Amino acid sequence: YMSQLTLERAKELLPKHTTEDHLFVHAACVSAAMGAMADYFGEDRDHWEAIGWLHDVDYEAYPSTEEHCHHVREFLAPEGVDEADIRSIISHGYGITTDECEPITNLEKSLFTVDELTGIVHAYALMRPEGMDGMSVKSLKKKYKSLNFAAKCNREVIERGFEMLGLDPAVVMQACIDGMTAHKEEIGF
Repeated sequence: YMSQLTLERAKELLPKHTTEDHLFVHAACVSAAMGAMADYFGEDRDHWEAIGWLHDVDYEAYPSTEEHCHHVREFLAPEGVDEADIRSIISHGYGITTDECEPITNLEKSLFTVDELTGIVHAYALMRPEGMDGMSVKSLKKKYKSLNFAAKCNREVIERGFEMLGLDPAVVMQACIDGMTAHKEEIGF
C-alpha cells in the first residue's frame, strides 16, 4: 500500500534530485498556486501542494524536452510514491515533453496550467517594488498579453490549460496570486 504524497514528504524528496536554487523557487511557486487551486475546488490542499512541489523532480537531471517527465517514475516509484501521484506529475508534460498521461483530474489540469502561469506572476512580482503585495488580476492580464514579457512562459500551454479546466482565466490568475502571496516569504518576495 502506498500512501498519498504529503508536502512534507515532497520536500524531503526534491533535494535528492535537485540542487539549483531557481528550481526550488519554481517548486515553491507552483506548490503555492496548487494550494490555492485545491481550495478553489474544495480538495486536499496539502496533497495538491505536494504535487506542485515535486512536479519538476526530473528536470535538473533531464531538462531536455525529449527527456523531461520521462524519468519521474524511476525517481519516485522506489520512494513509495503512489502511482496516481506519479501519473499526475508526468501529466504536466502532456503534449510538450510526453504523450503518456493526459491531464484528466482537476489536480492534473491545474498543474498543467499553473506551471507556466506562475512564471509570469513571478516575473511580474520581481519588477514590482511591492513584490506580490496588492497584485491585481487586471494588471497581471496586461503583462500576460504582452508577449515579450516573460517570453519563455508558454502562453499556448496556459491557454490549453484554461480550456481544459473550463475556467475563466481570471479565476486561475487570482489563485496563482493568492497562493503565491500567502507563501511570499518562502518564495523570496
